[in-house]
Amino acid sequence: MKIGITGTGSYIPSIVTKNEDFLEHDFLADDGSSFGVDNSIIIEKFKSITGIAERRYAQPNLNTSDLGYLAAEKAIEDANIDKEQLDYIIFAHNFGDLTPGKIQGDTLPSLATRVKHLLKIKNPKCVAYDMIFGCPGWIEGVIQATAFIRSGMAKKCLVIGGETLSRVIDEHDRDSMIYSDGAGAAVIEGEASGEILSHASVTHANGEAYFLFFDKTYNEEGCSDTRYIKMHGRKIYEFACTYVPKAMADCLDESGVGIDQIKKIFIHQANEKMDEAIIKRFYRIYGKEAPVDIMPMSIHKLGNSSVATIPTLFDLVRKEELEGHNINKGDVVIFASVGAGMNINAFVYRY
Repeated sequence: MKIGITGTGSYIPSIVTKNEDFLEHDFLADDGSSFGVDNSIIIEKFKSITGIAERRYAQPNLNTSDLGYLAAEKAIEDANIDKEQLDYIIFAHNFGDLTPGKIQGDTLPSLATRVKHLLKIKNPKCVAYDMIFGCPGWIEGVIQATAFIRSGMAKKCLVIGGETLSRVIDEHDRDSMIYSDGAGAAVIEGEASGEILSHASVTHANGEAYFLFFDKTYNEEGCSDTRYIKMHGRKIYEFACTYVPKAMADCLDESGVGIDQIKKIFIHQANEKMDEAIIKRFYRIYGKEAPVDIMPMSIHKLGNSSVATIPTLFDLVRKEELEGHNINKGDVVIFASVGAGMNINAFVYRY
């Protein structure tokens, strides 16, 4: 039985925050000291590494579950299915619903349950639950949905990735410029025209577990009880470049598809330079050079919205809304991600 993606949708928030909007921030090192350079230099270096020129933030009245609902509506419409036929709603995120100005994430009830409520689905056999798997959460949700369908436990699943990272960033941390908000969703069905050919997932937690973590602000005068998203950027870069290419290769080898048959690679939009290095090393495993147009990128304008990056990117390319990129029936693509855990996963897909 072919199991594939029959519909996609995304919600890109309306608030555009450009790099120059950070010029007046008081960026500090992790010990609270000043960098001693003008913010324009910090921002210029940041852009040269990450590729980010601007990012999107959600309107204050919209929470992560709202973004997920808006993306889900589009995916259901695109798949042309009756929402009451959904067997599972899987919502991948990291922090729950975050109200601006408050310090607690809200996951009671789950975000998947909130989306089911907003969609007004009456069927009690539509099971809704959340996926906490870091940035690779949406891919892991797709893998679980595939397992449900293959086992006969489900016929149709909705997998959502959403986040409002702008609400958990320390304004004194220069890494805060990376993060953004957004949501993407996909309907997974059996008897589809597309097909998930193989998948792979791994967790590295022997020394790597806290490469991404929660900690206090770098400003010593700030509230010591409030926690923000923090990361060891250099360690993540080295980890990703070492382990993601191998995971992708293992997944590709299992699929039986040759490297030259790959048309696109949809990789987590975390850092342009890091993604380029991952793809270069992946192709090097096969003694090949990466094709110039193999990797669509949305990070330049959308930033890093964690679990939302890949489903949003795929939706944009699928609907020919990302200049220079498209996919056609029969094309083979790879989805791959890395993030908190440290988790890595991938799947090979024939569109």
